[in-house]
Amino acid sequence: MFKKRILLLTASILTLMMLVACGGEEATGNSEDNNGKIQVVTTYSIVYDIVKNVGGDLVEIHSLAPIGSNPHEYDPLPEDVKKTTDADAVFYNGLNLEAGNSWFDNLMETTGKNGDHAPVFLMSKGVDPMYLTSKGNQGEEDPHAWLDIRNGIKYAENARDGLIKVDPENEEVYKENAEQYITKLKELHDSAVEEFNQIPEEERVLVTSEGAFKYFSDAYGFQAEYIWEINQENQGTPDQITRIVDIINDKEITGLFLETSIDPRSMEAVAAETNVPIRGTVFTDSLAKPGENGDTYISMMESNIKTIKEGLE
Repeated sequence: MFKKRILLLTASILTLMMLVACGGEEATGNSEDNNGKIQVVTTYSIVYDIVKNVGGDLVEIHSLAPIGSNPHEYDPLPEDVKKTTDADAVFYNGLNLEAGNSWFDNLMETTGKNGDHAPVFLMSKGVDPMYLTSKGNQGEEDPHAWLDIRNGIKYAENARDGLIKVDPENEEVYKENAEQYITKLKELHDSAVEEFNQIPEEERVLVTSEGAFKYFSDAYGFQAEYIWEINQENQGTPDQITRIVDIINDKEITGLFLETSIDPRSMEAVAAETNVPIRGTVFTDSLAKPGENGDTYISMMESNIKTIKEGLE
């Protein structure tokens, strides 16, 4: 699997070199073909949506990991390499989200995005990180900070500051867009606190496949339980299944939740073993497809709040 990813990235790089050689021109972000818009690359759909809300019509964004995919590990395509080379700015989550097989670091090196020639902005700047505890991952940062809406606000502020740095002439537009967007996020966070406070504290146990809800649980008063801690090749093992089944039985948990971007078979096996139903589907690493419920950061969090509240009532 590792060799396959290296070969795919190598193929992407070779394809880009052929494209540049055939074009005979240096790749630049601010070309006439771009209608004067700032060319932005984001690493996955949630960062894409936040940057889009702040940038509005002034930005044109290419998101790398497709909707529904796993941004922990991604194989950049030739188009990704070309778009990143041309970009005026790159926005990424950090906190080890894009660290699988070093795909993001390799892409930045390949495309010359070193933070000086073209800015690379960390969306999770200012977040207080939480850490992994499972064997082999101890001490690594948990990347899922956006599931605490207060951190989503920090992402929006970092998107604003990054776009202003790249395009200072439109500073006031970015500030106004960010202010309006952050107001909506603050209202959503306050609403989540109010909704979840209606659930007795002892019943606020959230069981998912991946342990992505640590930040969420810290923000809204839940205990987070899971089959495996973070998406990787070793997930859904018999030991992991046995562990979560014991927790569910011990705590008399009445509802399980399945993530939209996760293979359902492990959670279905847990449900069958414990006779505890899957109460709903929640969003973690990806938005929904355009036009579907959960296709923006705000609507995905609204959906999560509603699904979890109703599933535990």
